[in-house]
Amino acid sequence: MSKISIVVPVYYNADTLMMLYEDMKAKILHKLGEYELVFVDDGSGDESWEIMNQIREMDGHVQCVKLSRNFGEHAALLAGLSVCTGDCAVTKQADLQEDSEIILEMYDSWKKGNKVVLAVRKERDENAIKKLFAHMYYVIIHKFVQEKMPVGGCDCYLIDRKVIEVLERLDEKNSSLTLQVLWAGFQTDSIYFHRKDREVGKSRWTLSKKVKLAMDSMMSFSYAPIRFMSGVGVTFFILSLLLMIEVIVEKFTVGTPILGWASLMCVVLFSFGVMMLMMGMLGEYVWRALDASRNRPPFLIDEVVKSEADIEE
Repeated sequence: MSKISIVVPVYYNADTLMMLYEDMKAKILHKLGEYELVFVDDGSGDESWEIMNQIREMDGHVQCVKLSRNFGEHAALLAGLSVCTGDCAVTKQADLQEDSEIILEMYDSWKKGNKVVLAVRKERDENAIKKLFAHMYYVIIHKFVQEKMPVGGCDCYLIDRKVIEVLERLDEKNSSLTLQVLWAGFQTDSIYFHRKDREVGKSRWTLSKKVKLAMDSMMSFSYAPIRFMSGVGVTFFILSLLLMIEVIVEKFTVGTPILGWASLMCVVLFSFGVMMLMMGMLGEYVWRALDASRNRPPFLIDEVVKSEADIEE
């Protein structure tokens, strides 16, 4: 009989963890057959670890993992996947914004032979600004980075044991785990769901984290930023050459004096700003290369409290 692991990254989710477990217990756990829940505490400063262990005492199929500090959701998911024992694993957010029933649909799709099953947002109950920026991100990623990325966005996914082994070998930092899953190229299916607005707790998904995800996604899987810099450089070279020819021709044919200190300063300052932008983008690549060369692990596990089922094995 196949076994499914449900990996839940936890970061300041003390107010929703018990509700999440009760929801899954009522709706799906009794329908899954053999399963395990893997909660990963990503350096939470609240009572998340204590509540995770309370759930473990209630259910012998729960495994609790505690990271030494906050490493980010990417690392927390990798940590959970590294310790899970299922034939497949599905990621689940702890914010109660996705229905637990979609796990059943994803599991059924995996049983049909799909190695990757994506949970794609068909609709979302969030404010217009969040929808706009999320849509922009996924459109850009779909167009310039990974054409397999659904335009509606992907909140969670189910992956086969073979895919888990690939992710463990990649062992990448400053990257997007979802894009790594898509990059692996295994047979993929999509399940569509309605994403609800968050009603309990406060989101820790800050603007700075969103910006970092966008930069990591672009720079880890696409040459688009480098091509953009090359395109800007070529464009400015051609424009400056044409402008220089136009000024010289006008000087010798019309007799217009070569003046314009203010306009010249505007061009110089604008060009300087563009060069600094390009240097910043190159710096992002250099930093990521340095970070990868140091070969530091993407996460450090402080403690693992195994489920009763794993202990018996």
